[in-house]
Amino acid sequence: MSQEGQKDHRGQQPPEPLPVHPAIIQKARKLIWTKGFVRFASIGQGRIEKVLIANRGEIACRVMRTAKKMGVRSVAVYSDADRHSMHVAMADEAYNIGPAASQQSYLSMEKVMEVAKRSGSHAVHPGYGFLSENTEFAEACKQEGIIFIGPPSSAIRDMGIKSTSKYIMSAAGVPIIEGYHGEDQSDEKLQAEAVRIGYPVMIKAVRGGGGKGMRIAHTTEDFHEQLESARREARKSFNDDVMLVEKFVEDPRHVEVQVFGDQHGNAVYLFERDCSVQRRHQKIIEEAPGPGISKEVRRKLGEAAVRAAKAVNYVGAGTVEFIMDAQHNFFFMEMNTRLQVEHPVSEMITGTDLVEWQLRVAAGERLPLLQEEIELMGHSFEARIYAEDPNNDFLPGAGPLLHLSTPLADECTRIETGVREGDEVSAHYDPMIAKLVVWGEDRSAALRKLRYCLRQYNIVGLNTNIDFLLSLSGHPEFEAGNVTTSFIPQHYEQLFPKPIPPSRATLCQAALGLLLRERASTQTFRDQSNDPFSPFASSNGRRVNILYSRNMMLQLGETKVELTVTYNPDGTYSMEIGGEVFQVSGEVETQGQTSFLHCSVNGVKSRPKLVILDNTVHLFSMEGSAEVSIPVPKFLAGVSTGAQGGAVAPMTGTIEKVLVKAGDTVQMGDSLMVMNAMKMEHIIRAPKAGVIKKVFFKDGSQANRHAALVEFEEAAEEE
Repeated sequence: MSQEGQKDHRGQQPPEPLPVHPAIIQKARKLIWTKGFVRFASIGQGRIEKVLIANRGEIACRVMRTAKKMGVRSVAVYSDADRHSMHVAMADEAYNIGPAASQQSYLSMEKVMEVAKRSGSHAVHPGYGFLSENTEFAEACKQEGIIFIGPPSSAIRDMGIKSTSKYIMSAAGVPIIEGYHGEDQSDEKLQAEAVRIGYPVMIKAVRGGGGKGMRIAHTTEDFHEQLESARREARKSFNDDVMLVEKFVEDPRHVEVQVFGDQHGNAVYLFERDCSVQRRHQKIIEEAPGPGISKEVRRKLGEAAVRAAKAVNYVGAGTVEFIMDAQHNFFFMEMNTRLQVEHPVSEMITGTDLVEWQLRVAAGERLPLLQEEIELMGHSFEARIYAEDPNNDFLPGAGPLLHLSTPLADECTRIETGVREGDEVSAHYDPMIAKLVVWGEDRSAALRKLRYCLRQYNIVGLNTNIDFLLSLSGHPEFEAGNVTTSFIPQHYEQLFPKPIPPSRATLCQAALGLLLRERASTQTFRDQSNDPFSPFASSNGRRVNILYSRNMMLQLGETKVELTVTYNPDGTYSMEIGGEVFQVSGEVETQGQTSFLHCSVNGVKSRPKLVILDNTVHLFSMEGSAEVSIPVPKFLAGVSTGAQGGAVAPMTGTIEKVLVKAGDTVQMGDSLMVMNAMKMEHIIRAPKAGVIKKVFFKDGSQANRHAALVEFEEAAEEE
């Protein structure tokens, strides 16, 4: 294993710790003056001076920030794919643990434990995902005398097996939902229980979380396919395909409670989060506290969550998840025995640092606050920014971050990320780019801040869900707090409106950006050629006693628009589009790595952010974003390599199971293959009816994006 320094391959330094909002500072000062430094003294009896973070990406960076704040050295592990990643650059030490595939790196207990011992780490922080809820890993840490920053292995085991957790919660007086959690796992038994419970039912893996191994069956006819799909994904994610079947509550809210316990029998709750808005059973926007929840229901939720934690002698940070109906009745769903992805919103409304709590509690200290000392302050949102295409069923993607600019972090804004401009979102791991976290004095102020910051989060190089997050957060029902897990399908048409083409003024801005780049290139050529009077080094359009005009062709999606540009003697431009003439002027201002287009179109001034890559202009402003390109001639466009009339891979991934063979007859929509990519399972379906002519891949093989998967001929029409 190799060890690397603190700077990345571009020589960039890791970011400074983010500031916190005034309410947190006020709270901290109050605690210091009223309680002294007793509870916030140096790390206690467990002596944690060096911690290994057994994870990657934004959560590894998040843990390191707090570790550095506390004077605790951090150790990173990384796969070959993450050699130049941000968490490696931030760490005090970094060790390679194998190939990109997580099974051979981040999920290898042996390799992680070897680094922990070799580096002399006193503790291991598992983050979330990977080994965070692995009973065997927690036990291995204990046997090696290394502190596992998490609950006892018994709590992980009991809460990780959903069937066991239901029994424990029922005994503890925590409301549970009707379902089958038995040992008989035959298809016949599970289907019979589904009939007994009544459709629709939720099929869930007894282990794990994060939406993996979960499917909804609405009828007997689709039960078997959904069961098999859930089993495959569970085996891949948790190496366990035992299932439970529960009544599916229609249009529920997903409400969860942040709990924390110490080794002295104390447990508290830090209020609830609403995580209802989801796709593929995975969260997109989280907020705290839950909108419209009364103080009484909030107290009952918190007390039920604490009963759940105490029932398994819980230690550390955990989340008790509930489903809630329209009458605010709530039922236990599962407990995540780790730090949750959305923990920052709980920190923002309570003035706490839950990673610091984790380190202190793991070292044997008591909880920093008692229940009556935890105050609810303001409101917070977290928006998960993903590399995915919302317009294509939220299909996850991968690729380079050619341009990345973010809102400034301030006292009310946090950006939790593990990538920088120039990095690549890998096909091997989760496609999340960042978490944008904001705080406001109330829900409306926090929501306003969220939308403001989303417009300043600008990415070029791959598809993201930023525009969708803006559409979602601006929906009237979301603004009113009327959220359920069915929010996206219920409001699909409003959330996915038909795209509005850029205005003619925007086209003028794009054309101006291209003209100014051309002018700058010409000046560079003159400077390098040392011949300022060369006739080949001029493209400013100036002619003696005449006005020079030229045509420009711009492309918006599939639509091409022609502009006639006239160069005026004063350096401005007249641009004609469809018979309408616009007077355009401006210049480019560069601030660090960011360029702004100061422009005037018919006297209306604006200052959009300008990014030009290859022949495409990207404009970002508070009014929205636009992408305008120069059409590529057909003889340069290349030819598609996919098999004509076949199905192609939507992304790079592993073919888990081939469901057809040559000679099979399929109908449009039939399942052809099961593909696993970006930690998710995808069903590849037939684009039309036909007879399979050839299958290009087999089980376990790798397929690149846009690779032809099958070739088939259309079925002959009947006489």
